Amino acid sequence: MNSKSIVDEKLHAAVADSTTGLPLLVRSEMLPAVFPVDLLVPDARQQTPAVGQRVIRTDARQHGLGQTPYIDDMVIPGMLYARIKRAGVASARILGIDTREAEAMPGVMAVITGRDIPVNSFGPSLQDQPVLATERVFHAGDGVAAVAAVSEQIAAEALAKIRVEYERLPAVFDPLEALKDDAPKVHPPAGNIYARKVICRGSVEQGFADSKHVFEQQYRTQMVEHVPIEPHAAIALWDANGRVTVYSSLGRITLGRADLARTLRMPINRIRLVGTFVGGNFGGKNEITQEPVLALLARKTGRPVKGVYTRTEEFTASTTRHPFIMDYKTGVDSNGRILARKVRLVLDGGAYCSWSETTLGKAAILSTGPYKIEHVHVEAMAVYTNKTMTGAMRGFGAPQVCFAYESQMDEIASTLDIDPLEIRMRNAFVNGSISPTGQVLHSVVVRESLLNAARRMNWPEVDS
Repeated sequence: MNSKSIVDEKLHAAVADSTTGLPLLVRSEMLPAVFPVDLLVPDARQQTPAVGQRVIRTDARQHGLGQTPYIDDMVIPGMLYARIKRAGVASARILGIDTREAEAMPGVMAVITGRDIPVNSFGPSLQDQPVLATERVFHAGDGVAAVAAVSEQIAAEALAKIRVEYERLPAVFDPLEALKDDAPKVHPPAGNIYARKVICRGSVEQGFADSKHVFEQQYRTQMVEHVPIEPHAAIALWDANGRVTVYSSLGRITLGRADLARTLRMPINRIRLVGTFVGGNFGGKNEITQEPVLALLARKTGRPVKGVYTRTEEFTASTTRHPFIMDYKTGVDSNGRILARKVRLVLDGGAYCSWSETTLGKAAILSTGPYKIEHVHVEAMAVYTNKTMTGAMRGFGAPQVCFAYESQMDEIASTLDIDPLEIRMRNAFVNGSISPTGQVLHSVVVRESLLNAARRMNWPEVDS
């Protein structure tokens, strides 16, 4: 008897019972199955059917027609324009700030300094960055005063009228010099190393002793600015109930709102942070910059205040990608298989921590590359210097270490006369490989990805 006959028979029995007038108890096995008994489970890495499909962005038409409203396109009745005076010196003690001439200028509605900031420090992990510097200048892009005026031109002219007296102090610009005991302290009395990570697995000494060849090299990367088409921009205004609304190009508005609440010393429920269309972020708009300044200028004047960074300010007063100094020592056998790798990373953090702790951790974990290595030792440290601060940027430390370990893989391949693809295939992670931190890896497709790329490039076949 087939399954359809069984279902028909049970349904007939249920109908026959109903003729007695007694309540019918329908058992689940009497009903036909209306759903697949065998659940359809997609294959691994095939669970996102939207990937590869054509999707029209909801904002595409506005972007294409040039009608997308960014902050610099916004105009609020009565709005003022803000500019921030930058220190222009890398390390100094502020002896005095004279704003009287700027305040007396026609069209200047308000001037503030760091003394007007309720809580003059912020940062995503360490609150080591002032909104406006008060006693010390830590890098040339530090703001020391801010102006709100009826036009951008008047605001810019007012900055030249603000007189700041400095006592210049020794500065340090090389992170390796900053490591020395006698180096100038960026944030005295604390030392210049403010974050450190160490990862150990196996014994690198034993690994190097077992190695046929040992390669050592130092690699360096430079400071990189995000250069978004839209610079940092924000508008602040207050309502009659003492609540502030800030329109900002920040990419992380929840963190920005918390920082605003802290720096303004206000309950967070009295702060509204509106994330507008962002004309490029890339990690560089992950934290507040001028938002507290604009809020205080708006409260002081009773009018909306807009601030838009100049392109120069983007380079001198916003975060950049970390420069790395990376020392790599790698031991391999005669077939090019990696037995040991020792890594030392020095991150130039600039004047403030920003996202350096996060970047440091990711860089340390990824520094040995996607390769099976039994013996690993990684030491990483973030160091203060009197330079433009570094922070989040695409990859959070991964691009820098990738440049280093892949450069060394090429050097090893060249010295041992092994195809560059082949040496990577011999060492690449596979399913079940263990990372330097002890994580068991699943769904690993490093080898498949390498082979796929090689075929597309018509790379010669490899043995692995």
